[in-house]
Amino acid sequence: MSDQSSEKPDDQEAEATGPKGFLKRLGPGLITGASDDDPSGIGTYSQAGAQLGYGIGWTMLLTFPLMVAIQEISGRVGRVTGRGISGNVCRHYPESLLHLIVSLLFITNTVNIAADLGAMADATKLLVGGHGIVYVVLFGVLSVGAQIFFDYKRYVSVLKWLTLCLFSYVAALAVVKVDWSAALTGILLPQITWSGSYLTTIVAILGTTISPYLFFWQASQEAEDERIDPAKAPLLERPIGAAMEFSRIRADTIVGMAFSNLIAVSIIITAAATLNASGKTDIESSAQAAEALRPIAGVFAEWIFALGIVGTGLLAIPVLAGSTAYAVGEGQRWLVGLDRKPREAVAFYSVLALSAVIGIALNFTSINPISALYWSAVINGVLAVPVMVLLMVMSRRKDVMGDFVIKGPLHWLGWLSTAAMAISVVAMVAGIFL
Repeated sequence: MSDQSSEKPDDQEAEATGPKGFLKRLGPGLITGASDDDPSGIGTYSQAGAQLGYGIGWTMLLTFPLMVAIQEISGRVGRVTGRGISGNVCRHYPESLLHLIVSLLFITNTVNIAADLGAMADATKLLVGGHGIVYVVLFGVLSVGAQIFFDYKRYVSVLKWLTLCLFSYVAALAVVKVDWSAALTGILLPQITWSGSYLTTIVAILGTTISPYLFFWQASQEAEDERIDPAKAPLLERPIGAAMEFSRIRADTIVGMAFSNLIAVSIIITAAATLNASGKTDIESSAQAAEALRPIAGVFAEWIFALGIVGTGLLAIPVLAGSTAYAVGEGQRWLVGLDRKPREAVAFYSVLALSAVIGIALNFTSINPISALYWSAVINGVLAVPVMVLLMVMSRRKDVMGDFVIKGPLHWLGWLSTAAMAISVVAMVAGIFL
């Protein structure tokens, strides 16, 4: 018996440091990265690949380090302070600034939810038929209900498993004929065209990959994970183990963002190899892309694409609604947290449900949320600039971050990410009006 008990700690240590332990430690960064490839993102990448071909692939190589930097900074802010972005803004900046940012975030996230639900419904109709509006309500209620009534740890585990559905887009590459020489050239050598439509597509891609709701979500989830773990406290209060925590956040973020960009470039290459190659460039949504694949790449490719849309939507809608609720709730200093019972955080869950309900309702109006996907991504890109500036300035304030202010290469890479987003927005406006 003594031999067994003496081996147990070694077994636990091996499990903690082995592949299973590594996967278990992945959390906010992985889920954030995976949710970045939501149905609206799939629509944007499909449209970009269909219209511009392999030549747009370079954007994924560019955005990877920029995404990692800004998301890691977001995660550090949450872990150091024990609060999300809104929770820090409301304590250190004018209330009017908070209200402006949160209002725009609520609007863009709600439009995104509406568009994602519409795309999921259209994809389900392709697979099994039926009435799209029924699927809109079903998916909306399912996504919100799971957030409100599921146990938090079980819910996060479900989100992690849902990330696997994104591999369907890697599988799609196996059933289409790809000119890999052209694809690699498009990734490694930027091909830029000075036109309003091209530059708007760049901003849409950047707005899809570097989205404000992802900043709010990762910061709030780091704060939430710290709050529910009795062994942890904000690093401002208990700095012991800070280096290990920052290492975990970095690894989690790198894996999540690499996963996100792998899926995105797979979608772009698939669309370029099939839709663009056959002259099918009028793609406006992810569901249209799935349907257009059938006569070109076969039913199997269509099914893979459509199933991926549904799976990513189930992953992304909770993140969109959740980031909205965190942003509003922390800004108002309400009790927030997905681990809380509904009766403990009524206002927080009410905002979450309201955003989803409005998203569902938009699918009943004459507004076509699917056609709003592209411009929603553009708006996200424009909104990201002031949010990123605010985040970068905040991360350097000692009254916010204490001894853990962001500095060194991460600081400058964060500002480079912010500058790249700002330049792309300015270029888009100039391309449209000049």
